Amino acid sequence: QVQLVESGGGLVQAGGSLRLSCEVSGRTFSNNIMAWFRQAPGKEREFVSGISWTSGHTNYADSVKDRFTISRDDARNTVYLQMSNLKPEDTAVYYCAARGTISWFIFRSTQDYHYWGQGTQVTVSS
Repeated sequence: QVQLVESGGGLVQAGGSLRLSCEVSGRTFSNNIMAWFRQAPGKEREFVSGISWTSGHTNYADSVKDRFTISRDDARNTVYLQMSNLKPEDTAVYYCAARGTISWFIFRSTQDYHYWGQGTQVTVSS
């Protein structure tokens, strides 16, 4: 079993920055894919960014490319999402997710991830 705990959300003005953290515990394995998703009120949960724990390869949604950066810290078993130049449309609950099987491809569908955190709220005011 894998446990994911997010932190770092909050209220920020447009143009500001936040860093989200996702601490991973429990059963882990190499070639695991980690991702961040978000869900705004009345909308479906959408892919934001993903990273291969082993290779470090990353992938981003077009809406956040060049503003968000995903990274991982092996020593801390933590995945980060650095968010810069935030916009009101970035307001959502952000979820950390992990696949439960070995993968080399960064999937973008919620159905491809087996473990989820509880979510952290990010609110960007205009």
